[in-house]
Amino acid sequence: MTEYTPPKVWTWNKGNGGAFASINRPIAGPTHDKELPVGKHPLQLYSLATPNGVKVTVMLEELLALGHKGAEYDAWLIRINDGDQFGSGFVEVNPNSKIPALMDHSGKSPVRVFESGSILVYLAEKFGEFLPAEQPARAEVLSWLFWQMGSAPYLGGGFGHFYAYAPEKIEYAIDRFSMEVKRQMDVLDRRLAETEYLGGKDYTIADMAVWPWYGGLALGRQYNDSATFLSVHEYKNVQRWAKAIDERPAVKRGRMVNRAFGEPAMQLHERHDASDFDTRTQDRLAAE
Repeated sequence: MTEYTPPKVWTWNKGNGGAFASINRPIAGPTHDKELPVGKHPLQLYSLATPNGVKVTVMLEELLALGHKGAEYDAWLIRINDGDQFGSGFVEVNPNSKIPALMDHSGKSPVRVFESGSILVYLAEKFGEFLPAEQPARAEVLSWLFWQMGSAPYLGGGFGHFYAYAPEKIEYAIDRFSMEVKRQMDVLDRRLAETEYLGGKDYTIADMAVWPWYGGLALGRQYNDSATFLSVHEYKNVQRWAKAIDERPAVKRGRMVNRAFGEPAMQLHERHDASDFDTRTQDRLAAE
């Protein structure tokens, strides 16, 4: 390992950010003026199909599948590697400059909602779906939702960063976060040995929050060959749960929205109408 002694006062080294050096910075606020587009629906989503973004598009597609016409939405692509999240319009919706961000124009005054967990709760309460109204079921769902919000940084910012993105492989960092991710997978596996879904017998926003992260890991979709590295096949209950959710039609659609990587047939950069899934994916646009 390279010797490193922290200085008395930290200073920003712009060239020391690895894969995200061009967008990481120690200050908030916009870097440029750019208004956000607004489409025809009351719900305007600004996002990218990272695990946090997929949570919300899955929720919206599940609401539409239940017949909630008020859940129709426009989804606009925010390319975080290009710094779109630092445009003035986006920062007005989310001062933390992270996707996803939602504007609800259905009421007398626009409502901004940011942080993926907050958006899930907001939509669940707005439409009365996927979050129990009564206790103790409500508390159980919210506990697993916030478990994900607190745990995922160890998976993404910790394990994922040092295993897949850091400019050099640091054994201590990879071991530290691998151990924690495997512990978290064991937490999930034990819970899913007791119940069909995280909140109990019903599919809820807890599953929508956890699945894009830990379900994606279980299905081999995260961080190159990390599924082999972490032996995710060992978590049989997580595997059962991940595969079942993966087969839901609304989940399949939700994964495609604002996706700007992978197979062209799975990329729907913007979503403004349900028909876009059949006509506006990147493979179809390329064939025009």
